[in-house]
Amino acid sequence: MALNERKVAVVGCGFVGSASAFALMESGLFSEMVLIDVNKEKAEGEALDISHGLPFAKPVQIYAGDYRDAGDAAVVVVTAGAGQKPGETRLDLVKKNVGIFKSIIPEIAKYNTEGILLIVANPVDILTYAAAKLSGFPENRVFGSGTVLDTARLKYLLGEHLKIDSRSVHACIIGEHGDSEIAAWSSANVSGIPLNDFCEMRGHFEHEKSMKEIAENVKNSAYKIIEKKGATYYGIAMSVRRICEAIVRDEKSILPVSSIQHGEFGIDDVALSMPAIVGRSGVEGAVPIRLSDEEKKALKASADTLKEVLSGVL
Repeated sequence: MALNERKVAVVGCGFVGSASAFALMESGLFSEMVLIDVNKEKAEGEALDISHGLPFAKPVQIYAGDYRDAGDAAVVVVTAGAGQKPGETRLDLVKKNVGIFKSIIPEIAKYNTEGILLIVANPVDILTYAAAKLSGFPENRVFGSGTVLDTARLKYLLGEHLKIDSRSVHACIIGEHGDSEIAAWSSANVSGIPLNDFCEMRGHFEHEKSMKEIAENVKNSAYKIIEKKGATYYGIAMSVRRICEAIVRDEKSILPVSSIQHGEFGIDDVALSMPAIVGRSGVEGAVPIRLSDEEKKALKASADTLKEVLSGVL
């Protein structure tokens, strides 16, 4: 089936799926959107609710459907899976969600062989690897939202700390989207000025203490939000919108998405986040990043953590 470049499918209509559908409707990127959920009524309700605001937005046809309806979607966003409960780590979800993916991914691949699979469900790195294997798609067309949101959280917190526009901060979180993630401080800068130099310009001198505190806050953001409101969905929905923008507009944007690694920093055959060029054909290439020996070690440890989990479920 020929792809419709202006069509997106969202699989899973829980908090993250419906918030992502809303963000994608607002973006004006697509002219057709199909929502798919094991609970068809829920998908129909979300489609209707979002559609009723279309007189205030750009025209887009939004409806509930099944996997066959996703056959010509340029991007299939997969948010389906059990949610993270208070006190539960992302990796606790693994077995449950890999089981769900074993029924979902082959169904998508049966009808859609040319689109891009964007995995958003958690634990995203494990599920991205599972989706790549279960779909049989070329690896460049299966990737996860990874640490795109964690990186946004890092930029936001640095922006607050330095009292500057967070869009001028160039820094990223790499590795697992979860407890072993790494803030890549070695390559962080503010508009080309090394981070520590910029901090001193703004009157901050306790670099180690601040870096540790900010990295911890980024890592614990999701837990804090889940504790306060039960789930996180707006931030990730905006991340999904940003990634889809890079794909649909063939932007060649550099984003820390989760994809299967092949040898960089001694990491192989595991999906985790590293900066990558994202465009119409998906992940178009890795971007070399400068890391300290300590960061390289932490990245390798993050990869080993994920590999251990993978060996138990796939």
